[in-house]
Amino acid sequence: MMQLLQRIGYSLCLTLLGIHSSIGQTSDKPNIVYIYADDLGYGELGVYGQQKIKTPNLDKMAQDGIRFTNHYTSTPVCAPARCMLLTGKHGGHSYIHGNYELGGFADSLEGGQMPLPANTFTIGKLMQQAGYRTGVIGKWGLGMNNTSGDPLKQGFDYYYGYLDQKQAHNYYPTHLWENGKWDSLQNKPINVHLKQDPSKGLSANFAYYQGKDYAPAKMTEKALAFIQQNKKGPFFLYLPYTLPHVSLQAPVEWVNSYIGKFTEQPYFGGQGYASTPYPLSTYAAMISYLDAQVGIILEKLKSLGLDKNTLVLFSSDNGATFNGGVDRHFFNSNGGLRGQKMELYEGGIREPFIARWPGKIPAGTVSNHISAQYDFMATLAEITGQPIKDTDGISFLPSLFGKKALQKQHDWLYFEYPENGGQIAIRKGKWKAVKTMVRKHPEQPWQLFDLSTDSAETKDLASQYPIIIQTMNEIVEKEHQQAHIQEWEFIHPKFPVKLVKD
Repeated sequence: MMQLLQRIGYSLCLTLLGIHSSIGQTSDKPNIVYIYADDLGYGELGVYGQQKIKTPNLDKMAQDGIRFTNHYTSTPVCAPARCMLLTGKHGGHSYIHGNYELGGFADSLEGGQMPLPANTFTIGKLMQQAGYRTGVIGKWGLGMNNTSGDPLKQGFDYYYGYLDQKQAHNYYPTHLWENGKWDSLQNKPINVHLKQDPSKGLSANFAYYQGKDYAPAKMTEKALAFIQQNKKGPFFLYLPYTLPHVSLQAPVEWVNSYIGKFTEQPYFGGQGYASTPYPLSTYAAMISYLDAQVGIILEKLKSLGLDKNTLVLFSSDNGATFNGGVDRHFFNSNGGLRGQKMELYEGGIREPFIARWPGKIPAGTVSNHISAQYDFMATLAEITGQPIKDTDGISFLPSLFGKKALQKQHDWLYFEYPENGGQIAIRKGKWKAVKTMVRKHPEQPWQLFDLSTDSAETKDLASQYPIIIQTMNEIVEKEHQQAHIQEWEFIHPKFPVKLVKD
């Protein structure tokens, strides 16, 4: 009887949200494509205010669908952001809290990051349970193929790309991985962290960092094949591109399209990653190239007649970076927000988020719903009619369809990040509280900002609102769970702080 009531309730909910319709493919379940950028700042798309970099496809995607203005990553760096996206957990509950690196940069030392454990319930497993063919193409960062973190063991029927995010620093790698097998590319070995001699000027060996097979192009190639092979559906494709994460490397023709538009000086590798004679043009080219890949994916869906039965979503794992020749200030990469990658200020965690589903999502919609990427699992569960019991997320499906009255709200969003000094942040309505350097200073006071009037987090109001600060302390006590490794435990640690290396 309970299962019958659940099915009735699910059917009623989908009817209210307008999901049921006649669909021209074998399955009546919608296909889902989630495209995930890497280090793309909140202000780096035209539709989010970017003036210098062209992103026509993503701008058009927002015009055809919905754009969120209060959407957050779960944490401000690569591996834990991916873990939290895939598992529906925030930084206080996630298995992976930081970039715990294994191995080295060279092919012979490829070791990946801390793997997901074998019993992890991921969105891939959720979608497999719902009868979907699942694929991940791009950067994984959650374990090598010989560990429990192998994507094939974590809910994906197919994977292609980088398993080790250190390898992903190089856009012209010797290989990528396909279902546990090494896929050799037409590229020589490159040490992208090899610096060049500035005294040589433009005669420096910049060509050293170029190759024949551009990894993002291979990702798009495999994504198109996955869509073609599963066109009868339903399919779920998680597409975490590496763009525009440094190194600054892009096909020459894409860089040439920007050369002359900016006043720029060569970058010789002083802040890590590949050298390039045109750092501003290369960075802009990488974002425009990413935009073009989104356009290619959307066109493929249209050509196969899948457009109206496919929900396509786009976001980024964290804010713009600070190294490798990237100049986020020149591009206003974080849209005037404070902070950057590795920080829990808005510029490090507020992300662009666009969704498109013709006939279902009203075109040209802008939503200020406060949401996070750990909501994605709950959203997929609602779309597919599956119960879930262990998630910190709340489905944002009603917001996608403009059904504000049906949208549940978070009491708060909780962020906990052990690296870069140890940081905590909480978004509760218009209020945003932030603590930094907690590892060395456990009694560090909160900073408190009213985001409704101060989105740039410039005016600390903590001393004026002691009751709100007390509420923030209570939330930390409720949401924090001890981490399983010492390096990630900085809130009420059970060991001397001096033993922890940050």
